[in-house]
Amino acid sequence: MTEQELRKHLGSLLSEHRDLDAAIAALTEAGRERGYVDQLQIARLKKRKLILKDRISAVEDNLLPDIIA
Repeated sequence: MTEQELRKHLGSLLSEHRDLDAAIAALTEAGRERGYVDQLQIARLKKRKLILKDRISAVEDNLLPDIIA
């Protein structure tokens, strides 16, 4: 992948990561209002978020050159 493609991919991963944050917050708030928080759904979203974080780190590592100190 070119640097431009990697940056575009990174942007989409970061966007999805932010969307998951918003979804988790919305589910938590809605659950509090109705007295039942869907822990399974929240756990799945958090797991997906962790996977995205790993992918984001991998793309960032590819974008940053290795520095030999």
